[in-house]
Amino acid sequence: MTSALFFESLRTQWEAGLPFVAYRKPHETRVNALFQKSDKLIYTQDFTESGFVFSPYNQEEKTILIPLEGSDRCSMSEPEITKSDLDINGLDNNQNLASKGRHTDLVAKGVNEIEQSNLQKVVLSRSEAIELTNPDPLSIFKKLLQRYSRAFVYLWYHPKIGLWLGATPETLIRVENRRLSVMALAGTQVYQGTVDVEWKTKERQEQQYVTDFIVSNLKTSAENIRVSEVETTRSGNLLHLKSTISGTLKSTARDMRQLLRTLHPTPAVCGVPKNEAMAFIKANENYDREFYTGFLGELNFEKKRHPRSSVRNIEHRAYKTQTHYTQLYVNLRCMQLKENLAILYVGGGITSLSDPASEWDETVSKSNVIKSVL
Repeated sequence: MTSALFFESLRTQWEAGLPFVAYRKPHETRVNALFQKSDKLIYTQDFTESGFVFSPYNQEEKTILIPLEGSDRCSMSEPEITKSDLDINGLDNNQNLASKGRHTDLVAKGVNEIEQSNLQKVVLSRSEAIELTNPDPLSIFKKLLQRYSRAFVYLWYHPKIGLWLGATPETLIRVENRRLSVMALAGTQVYQGTVDVEWKTKERQEQQYVTDFIVSNLKTSAENIRVSEVETTRSGNLLHLKSTISGTLKSTARDMRQLLRTLHPTPAVCGVPKNEAMAFIKANENYDREFYTGFLGELNFEKKRHPRSSVRNIEHRAYKTQTHYTQLYVNLRCMQLKENLAILYVGGGITSLSDPASEWDETVSKSNVIKSVL
């Protein structure tokens, strides 16, 4: 499908009030889309379904599914983006002192709680509403595609829920056959031309909490667990610390729903211990995260593989094998469009070493990922 026809199809679906998702995976050029044929709000029942899932932060709320069955699929190899597509939207970019004061007070309260309880880390966030002069989601989506090739870039819409866009750097989990991998991403600093940087103890500690949590919680479901070396990775204007945890699902681990419930939310978006962090967030953030820090992506998709070519098996080259995979991402660097407002969501990990003013600056840097396309 051509780029023009692809985006025309997105606009037609949106204007018809029908659910859809368009997305591109990290380091790929192909953009995929699912167009649901009805406006019915469909939820996963047990994560055995096939489709694109969109899940809120709150584990107790249902996960929305755009099912493969009952939807049309299309894709394009690479979007054609013109200079006019990249024009910056007018916006009211007012960072008021009241917002800063509320967030630094929240961080200080989090640090105090960590010092006085068994809470070790808590991720605290805020939302920010920006007024747009031209709130066209397709234009914003094109800018995200053009700017963030290393991220999972998406545009998701359901008439009964709303419209969300994002460019997230973080994979939650990938499972193909019985092989799985999970990303532990944490720690942030502004990219200044090199990834060869020094990291403070606070950021390294923060990332280690995430890694330890994932390894510990995978042990009941996976074996042969391996942890990669920690590396610095770039996401737009930011740098993070990342390690990858991989392994093999045990033959007894058949329940994707239970596996996700064990992992989500990780300390990268919640805290350690998990229950205490969730309770502190619920009591003190004073807003609903909705789908921010939830997860989204492909559930039980099918992929065809060709066998390896060789002289000995040349007669088998025509045969293909089918594998099933799930690839989910954490919903970070995202926004919700409501009429002429873009609602941005940003946060950061708080430990006993956190400085409230620095944590505010980190949320500003993260908000610039989205503001740069507005």
